[in-house]
Amino acid sequence: MNFSKKHTEQIEAKGLTLSQVEEQLNKFEKKIPYTDITEHASINRGILKLDSDQEETFVEIYEKEHGALEIIKFTPASGAATRMFKFLYKFLENYNPKKDSINSYINKEREPEVRLFFIGLEKFPFYNDVLKIMGKTELDRIKKPDQFNYDFVHALLAETGLNYGNYPKGLLPFHKYKNHLSTPFQEHLFEAASYACKGEKAKLHFTISKQHYDKFKTTEHKIVPHIVEKTGCKFEISYSYQSEQTDTVAVDPKNKPILDVDGNLVFRPGGHGALIENLNDIDADLIFIKNIDNVVVNTYAKEISRYKKILAGKLIELQQKAFKFMEMLHQGVSNEELTTILNFLFSELNIQISEEFEKYSQKYQIEYLIEKLNRPIRVCGMVKNEGEPGGGPFWVKHENGSVSLQIVESAQIDKKNEYHQSIQKLATHFNPVDIVCGVKDYQGNKYDLTKFIDRKSYFIASKSKSGKKIKALELPGLWNGAMAFWNTIFVEVPLVTFNPVKTINDLLKPTHQVK
Repeated sequence: MNFSKKHTEQIEAKGLTLSQVEEQLNKFEKKIPYTDITEHASINRGILKLDSDQEETFVEIYEKEHGALEIIKFTPASGAATRMFKFLYKFLENYNPKKDSINSYINKEREPEVRLFFIGLEKFPFYNDVLKIMGKTELDRIKKPDQFNYDFVHALLAETGLNYGNYPKGLLPFHKYKNHLSTPFQEHLFEAASYACKGEKAKLHFTISKQHYDKFKTTEHKIVPHIVEKTGCKFEISYSYQSEQTDTVAVDPKNKPILDVDGNLVFRPGGHGALIENLNDIDADLIFIKNIDNVVVNTYAKEISRYKKILAGKLIELQQKAFKFMEMLHQGVSNEELTTILNFLFSELNIQISEEFEKYSQKYQIEYLIEKLNRPIRVCGMVKNEGEPGGGPFWVKHENGSVSLQIVESAQIDKKNEYHQSIQKLATHFNPVDIVCGVKDYQGNKYDLTKFIDRKSYFIASKSKSGKKIKALELPGLWNGAMAFWNTIFVEVPLVTFNPVKTINDLLKPTHQVK
C-alpha cells in the first residue's frame, strides 16, 4: 500500500514502521490462524487437583520462602466501565417513560437484565449517591416508579450525572461496607496486603489508560492511609500504559484502512496481549496476575489469599527443582540423572517429550532438556466450567508437531471445525486469570518475555465505529499467545476465586454483597 506523507508521519509518531503496518494489513487478507486443539485439559490430564494436605504444604512453602523474594501484583486495569452498562445505555435510548411502562419495554425488547437491575436497585453500592444527584427520595419511587427508574439510570450514566460509564472500571464503587464504599482498586490493595506484603510493604503495578492516571493517583492518595492503618502494610504503587507501538490499524469489511473525518488512519489498541511489554518491564521473582474486576467483599478475602499462596507455593516448588536440574545439566549428568530430569519435565511440567529423544546423542539430549527447562514458568488457577464466556485450558498442537498446555480463547477455535467444536464442548474448566509467574532463570537473570510469544496466534475482532462495521487486529492475548512458550501448570481452584464484574448486575452476586 502507498501511504501518503500525512499517514507516514502518523505511523512514525506512534513508533511504528511502514513495514509493520503493511504486515498488519496483510494479516487481514490471510486465513485466520485458528488454534489446533487436540484435547481439553482435565483433572489428572493437564490439571492438578490438590488435596488439603498438599494445599497446606504449598501455603507453608510460600510463607517460608516469600520473605527472600521480590514480589509484585500485576493488574490489567485499563478498561472503561462502558460495557458494564450496555443494556442500560440501550434502555435510555429506547425507553420513553411518558409512552410506555418499563415492564412492557422489558418484554418487548427481551431485556431481563433491566428487570434484574431494578429489582436489586437498593443493593447497588451507588444507590444513595444517585439519589443525591437526583434530589429524590424513596417516596418518589413509590409514587412514580417508572419515571423514577428512568431518571435513576440517567443520573447514573449521563455526563451531567455521575457519568459512571466513562469511569475506569477499577474506580467504580463495587462494594458497600458499613461506613464506606469500596472500589476494585481499593480491594486489590487489601488483597495484596494479605499475601504480598514483604517487610511491611506490598508492591502493586496497574496498567491503565493514560487519561485515567490522575483519577487513579487522586484515589490512591485518598485511600492508602486508611488501608495502611487497617492492614499495617505500606504500598509501593506504580502505573504504566499500553504502548502506542502496539496499536493496530483498523480496516473495513473489504480490508481497506479506515480513515476518520480528518483523513487520519484509525488505530486501535492491540488488545491485552500488548501488555506483555509492560509485564516484561517488571523486575521481580514472583508476579501475581489478576484482572481489575475480579475482587470480593472482605468476607471471602481470607480464602482468596489462601489460594494465592497455594499457587505461588506450587510455583516455588517447581522452580526450585527446575533450577537444580538446570545446574546439573550444565555441570554434567549421568544417564540415571537424565532420566530423573526427563520424568520431571513430563510428569510435573506437562512437557511432551519428542519421540526421537532416545535416538539423540547425550550431548543433544542435554541441549534439548536445557531448552525445555530454561523458560518462564506460570502456575494458573482453573475453575470448573459453569458456562462463563472466555478462555479455557486445552492441549494444543503447534506447527512443529509438538503438543503443549495452553489457555485458548473461544475466538481462537474454528466454529466450522466440528472436531474442534466437539473438544470445546467437553471442556470441564475455565480460565479465571489467576496466575503466578516466575520470570527469572536459575542464575537470577530476567527472561526477555518477548522471546516466548507465539506471534501467529493473533485475533481478528469485529468492532463498530460511528455505527459502521470495522475489523480490528488483536495481538496474541497476554495469557494466550503472549505466554505460549512458557512452561505451564494448571491447578484447580474453587469458584469463589472467580468473581468478575462484566455487567453491573454481577454486583448483586453474594461475593459482592456485604453480609
